[in-house]
Amino acid sequence: MSDDTVLLETFTSEMDANVAQSVLMAAGIESHIMTDDAGGALPGLQIERGVKLFVRAADEAQAREALRS
Repeated sequence: MSDDTVLLETFTSEMDANVAQSVLMAAGIESHIMTDDAGGALPGLQIERGVKLFVRAADEAQAREALRS
């Protein structure tokens, strides 16, 4: 993803973020998930720090609509 990305949503688990990313993928929207859980060694950090889902700024409105439906 390029530098023109925006934070679409923050989730409390990677599984929830992956489901949302699948919805976006089905709608043809590219996205990126970022989590800081020590490479999976400390999954509790997902709740504390969140799992972030990013999209291109140009796709933000369409991505939000896709997740609402």
